[in-house]
Amino acid sequence: MKVIKKVIFMGILVAVSITLLVIGNGYNMYKNALEEIPLSEKVTSIREKENYTKIGEIPEMYKNAVISVEDHRFYKHNGIDIIAIGRALVNDVKAMDFVEGGSTITQQLSKNIYFTQEKKVTRKIAEVFMAFEIEKEYNKDQILELYLNTSYFGDGYYTVKEACRGYFNKELKEMTDFECILLAGIPNAPSVYAPTKNPKLAIQRQKQVMNKMVEYEYLTQEEANKIIEQNGY
Repeated sequence: MKVIKKVIFMGILVAVSITLLVIGNGYNMYKNALEEIPLSEKVTSIREKENYTKIGEIPEMYKNAVISVEDHRFYKHNGIDIIAIGRALVNDVKAMDFVEGGSTITQQLSKNIYFTQEKKVTRKIAEVFMAFEIEKEYNKDQILELYLNTSYFGDGYYTVKEACRGYFNKELKEMTDFECILLAGIPNAPSVYAPTKNPKLAIQRQKQVMNKMVEYEYLTQEEANKIIEQNGY
């Protein structure tokens, strides 16, 4: 019995040690990234981009669609969503792979401006620390604005304004509700959901976004059905 307890204790000790090491490595990655380029400099360089899109230019329907599908508790959390992380962890363990990230919009912004897209635990930890840093320095609308100007929409478009012009040949204020919801689904996988690549998959993704909008009460089912019917789908 004593041997079993000793083995369990050693196992716990090893697990804790590995966890602390991974967290430490993630923290160092975060600190090194900030030392190389401070957050304020990163943000300034983003805001100086051609076609940078201010939050006031973005249609409400588009913002609601993005929040619904990417991070519906965006305006309530402080950078990370514990509920989403817990759900993602359970699903990842079941699949024995990174099948769900649980990342908030703030975490995704961290990844977009500082880190790579590779799915590594150390990078995820660094992303969390950076998300807290971003939330400390910027308000929610500023964070959403930066996110929408650092997401990739496919076909070489890196801002929502570029994507709107490129895919619909329109300015943002001219987008229909149908187009807003379609555009919101693209950054999840631009090579798959860009309407110029796979129109049918783009529409399928759009319907997923619309279902989330209904679930989180940004749209009624009747309104969603009407948007679909008016566009022949």
